[in-house]
Amino acid sequence: MRRGGTWVQRWRVPLGFACAGVFLLLAQPRATTLIVGGLVAVVGLAIRAWASGHIRKNDRLATSGPYAHTRNPLYLGSFIIGLGFTVAAAGRLWLLAALGGLFVALFLGIYLPVMRVEAVTLAELFKDDYERYARAVPLFLPRLTPYRDGATAGAKFDANLYLRYREWRAALGLLAAWGLLALKSLLLR
Repeated sequence: MRRGGTWVQRWRVPLGFACAGVFLLLAQPRATTLIVGGLVAVVGLAIRAWASGHIRKNDRLATSGPYAHTRNPLYLGSFIIGLGFTVAAAGRLWLLAALGGLFVALFLGIYLPVMRVEAVTLAELFKDDYERYARAVPLFLPRLTPYRDGATAGAKFDANLYLRYREWRAALGLLAAWGLLALKSLLLR
């Protein structure tokens, strides 16, 4: 990434926590929404974990694992986690519609510009390899068939990368969020 990055790149995590705080204040979770939302969020968490074991940031173009389906699997995983959190928080249909719309607007407003800036950076770093990859693999929504290139054929998940990038913190954050939602659910009874 470029040194310093855009303000959105620098503030995306704090903005995400601020949004989560607003969602917690508005939340009306129920046992059913906590379970359904939790199942959705775990899928997003698994995608993030899988992606973190296939990326060597700014060193090698990641095209294996989930990167063979989308250029931004970490953000896709975050989006799915956020959808799960939204479902878990919304104990009423009107609240699901309101929070869902707000979440999608905030996510796209924050992450779409970040994905575009990162695409420019990757194009500068990896030139023709990235251009071929970008033509074949969507920016965000995954393709069904995996992209294949000779450079990463047979690449396997590397748990050391998962640990190096401290991706386990996403699991801790998910547990904390669900703990707060569960507590609010008990207090709303």
